[in-house]
Amino acid sequence: MPEAKSERGERASARAGAGAQGSAPRTADTDIAHAEGWATAERLGIHRLAIPTPFAVGRVNVLLIDDEPLTLVDTGPNSGTSLNALERGLAALGRRIEDIELVLVTHQHIDHTGLVRIVAERSGAEVAALDATAPFIERYREEAEAEDAFAHAMMLRHGIPSDVATALQSVSRSFRGWGASGPVHRVLRDGDIVELTQRRLRVLHRPGHSLSDTVFLDEQRGVAILGDHLLAHISSNPLLARPREGERERPRVLLRYLESLSRTRELDFALGLPGHGETIADHRALIDERFALHRRRGEKIRRLIAQQPRTAYEIAQELWGNVAVTQAYLTLSEVLGHLDLLLAEGRAREIEADGVVRFEAAET
Repeated sequence: MPEAKSERGERASARAGAGAQGSAPRTADTDIAHAEGWATAERLGIHRLAIPTPFAVGRVNVLLIDDEPLTLVDTGPNSGTSLNALERGLAALGRRIEDIELVLVTHQHIDHTGLVRIVAERSGAEVAALDATAPFIERYREEAEAEDAFAHAMMLRHGIPSDVATALQSVSRSFRGWGASGPVHRVLRDGDIVELTQRRLRVLHRPGHSLSDTVFLDEQRGVAILGDHLLAHISSNPLLARPREGERERPRVLLRYLESLSRTRELDFALGLPGHGETIADHRALIDERFALHRRRGEKIRRLIAQQPRTAYEIAQELWGNVAVTQAYLTLSEVLGHLDLLLAEGRAREIEADGVVRFEAAET
């Protein structure tokens, strides 16, 4: 399914791309702070290239680290428009794709990985990605097909009408051209160090938004390359994921995401560089805000199922109206994430009939 991140007007924020949750409105002061953040990154040798995507989240931040090896973090989606923008951005810095020596990948989503093969083939660069990310790059078509089949089954199980589920499956397939398979030459693991001449980047696995979210932390400079693990302007939507090898049940992605945020909250860094939007100066305050938003969302869902048993799709319709149709899988991911939390707390239970699951409130 296409990626999205997105309660300043919940229906409006969902229409903008996600069924997740927003942040505080922009002000002149925040604009200045964000500009200063990117200026600080530039002084540290990290340059932002804002590459267009076809998704509601907007441009993706591809980062060029001016070091040895010359390093590109993410690539943008697989399109001529994105490739042209990448080439122009590099040229403005006096560089070419052929100069890239290392590509680091923050996670599996196609707006971040689509051009990996083209960049690697033109430059001869080494591609390095987390062990959880590598299969999604190397076996892109097979993984995408399996993800779509899982998504279709989940939509039917949780009350989405079959015609809507089938239509969304077709939409998802139409997005596949924005991704592509590519090589992974170096498989990274949680805790590894990527050594550049002038800096060391610690590899931190932070699953949630995707199963493969990766943070690259420069402890000496106090800079964290965050990918989509933490974004300033919207809360990353933890998208439903199918069980991986050795797992019997689907991962409880929101649970994993909140655990990942807790670990990131304990890190010491002064500047966060996200995969979309503007820089982050106070990650602890932002994470606390995210925790509060998720608590409010969970309580709202608990009140809805206390009124009467509902499917996840019916809950999404109560929260987002027609957006629950046009963004059905994304809103389903959001709702099921919070229902997973309520189930884990013993505050909800499932009722299954004829292959469709409803949720009702349970007393703890």
